[in-house]
Amino acid sequence: MVDNFVLVGCGNMGFAMLKGWLDAGILKPDQVHVVEPTDALRERAATLGVHAFANASRLAGDLAPRVILVAVKPQVMGDVLPAYARFADKATFVSVAAGITIAFFEKHLGEKAAIVRTIPNTPAAIGKGMIVTFRNRNVTDNDAEFVDRLLKTSGAVAAVDDESLIDAVTAVSGSGPAYVFHFIECLTEAAVAAGLERETAQLLAMQTVYGAGALAAASLDSPTTLREQVTSPNGTTAAALKVLMGDDRLKNLLTEAVNAAHQRAIELGKV
Repeated sequence: MVDNFVLVGCGNMGFAMLKGWLDAGILKPDQVHVVEPTDALRERAATLGVHAFANASRLAGDLAPRVILVAVKPQVMGDVLPAYARFADKATFVSVAAGITIAFFEKHLGEKAAIVRTIPNTPAAIGKGMIVTFRNRNVTDNDAEFVDRLLKTSGAVAAVDDESLIDAVTAVSGSGPAYVFHFIECLTEAAVAAGLERETAQLLAMQTVYGAGALAAASLDSPTTLREQVTSPNGTTAAALKVLMGDDRLKNLLTEAVNAAHQRAIELGKV
């Protein structure tokens, strides 16, 4: 159990993560200090029993947080971080901002600061996310394990040992939910074209994707084996897969899409 924890920014993602930590009992409300300038968001956080402040200057001078999780928009990160430099010699900083590098944090907090960079995706807001982490050399194993415990309340957690791989992570799991949402859109339109009412078509598409994903996650079989189990020779599924898999059509399309996202992530990291 930590002595103190600071959450910087308590929008939808920050609030969802905070609620997950409290519900799991990893943190107690009186250990948590939230800094959120927006009145409504700050008041919402306060309903959970945590300490809530409008700005960093309101944090007690003798406060010694073990972890400071920064959940603000990337474009304001440079304005926000300097106010927390006074904690850099003791706290481990955790970022959930896309495109903000370890070097950026070290520039504002110092090269000795302990920093964990994470890439969550939007399902983390309901505890079903995929979160990938990279830590700098200053983060202890003990603190890294604690950060993982926090993040696991929002979904599955994996780590990479090369920060450049974060761009690939962004292209796959960071942007990935949008690919799945578009698949649901397309499957819905295909169902409507086949004669189904739109409401029914959308339900079929959403529940089919949800159920298949849940089965894949719960099964000991690989996705390949699960696909083969559904596919009867010369059946309806085989007819559809002949279209999707012929000439690696879907595989090539997804590879092209992920590559485009990967290259864009690299470009944004250079800005």
